[in-house]
Amino acid sequence: MRCPRTSLLVGLASLLSCSPAAPEHPEGAVVIGALLPFSGSESAIGRNLEEAMLLAVHDLNAAGGLDGKPFDLVLRDSHSSPERGSDQLLELIYTDRVAYLVGPEENQLALQIAPDVKARDVFHMLPGYAAPFGVRSDPRGGSMRLAPSPFAVGCVLARSAVREGVETVNSLAAQDDYNASVSSEFTTIFSSLGRRVLASVSFTSGEQTYTDKIESAFAAHAGRTLLAAYPATASTIVTEWTVSGRPGTWLLGPALRTEVLLANIPKGTLDGHLGVSPSLSLRSECRVVDEGQETVDCTTGNAEAFIGHFSRRWDEAPLPAAHFYYDGVVLIAMGLAYAQAARGALPSSAYELKNIIRELSSPDHEAASWRDLGAAMAELRAGSPVRYVGAAAEYEFDEQGANQHDFMQTWTVDGDAFVDLAPVPVPCKPGR
Repeated sequence: MRCPRTSLLVGLASLLSCSPAAPEHPEGAVVIGALLPFSGSESAIGRNLEEAMLLAVHDLNAAGGLDGKPFDLVLRDSHSSPERGSDQLLELIYTDRVAYLVGPEENQLALQIAPDVKARDVFHMLPGYAAPFGVRSDPRGGSMRLAPSPFAVGCVLARSAVREGVETVNSLAAQDDYNASVSSEFTTIFSSLGRRVLASVSFTSGEQTYTDKIESAFAAHAGRTLLAAYPATASTIVTEWTVSGRPGTWLLGPALRTEVLLANIPKGTLDGHLGVSPSLSLRSECRVVDEGQETVDCTTGNAEAFIGHFSRRWDEAPLPAAHFYYDGVVLIAMGLAYAQAARGALPSSAYELKNIIRELSSPDHEAASWRDLGAAMAELRAGSPVRYVGAAAEYEFDEQGANQHDFMQTWTVDGDAFVDLAPVPVPCKPGR
């Protein structure tokens, strides 16, 4: 089993041993904790997300840290399992005593740990696609969400189906909070657009076979069937669907844009099927060409620059989710730096830090790019508010701490690779 690097600057011992001894940190370090899937079904993404966080810490420390104090990480393994990961999350909160927590990727784990996060008043940054929303009016334990909401995903999936002339849809959805929410938003919005929703099918992840569920879902003969599941389960479903003759046509959500899925299904079986995921083009890099046709033209300079920056350090490209993990660390650091300069002290609560980061994201403030964190941190240390233009997005948070997304990326599969199609707007608004 691979061990996470528990400390950026003093991490050699943790690479040599998987013992649970408390990690060492540089004197005075500001420590950010995270739970990542280093083993289990999602282990393929854990290292990449770790590298994104390590890169963020490196860049922040090169920019002067927090008034000279370095940032550092303590990382634990979720084992890709709510049962095994729960103990590791509790270790982060009660043994490592982290005040700032990033992740986890697993939706169920994030929900399970919410009472402890609030009880310990831990600030909770949620970069993952499947991250839940916290209790929105609770003044204890502030949380923030970086990726698009299930509502935004469902909106774009429904509008994409309508643009293709699809008249009927249904879904085959896992019974967890995130996938059930995506399925519900998708079918509700599709119905609101004057189309028909046919009988959908739900299932529990971890079953040995899904043959009966697949047969039931495609017996409806819907124009499109949304597959709302995590990659490990989805790969089993797609493989069994292939054996059954590949009836119907899938729509695919953000969690399925991962090499884990493609590596575990027969090559070519998903060719041409449509998926959506967050756009990594900045809001300022996109323009609506035709509102009626929902046609958008986006450049990709910011994302390409980050891919180059990441690849030069780690000799591999970042996963799309890694852009958000990098930004999650930087947003915490920027909030702390501004609070210390403008208010004379670090935030006294997670709720206060959440509101400071929200305040900094105001479009009225001067933009500060991840490409020049030295200048950004200098401005913040001088007490000047700047808004963050990150590796994944130009951040602007609503009152609940959720980043607002104006565009998403459509994609398909070609053999053993994902292929980007056109970006699209997110035209739906909550409340419809």
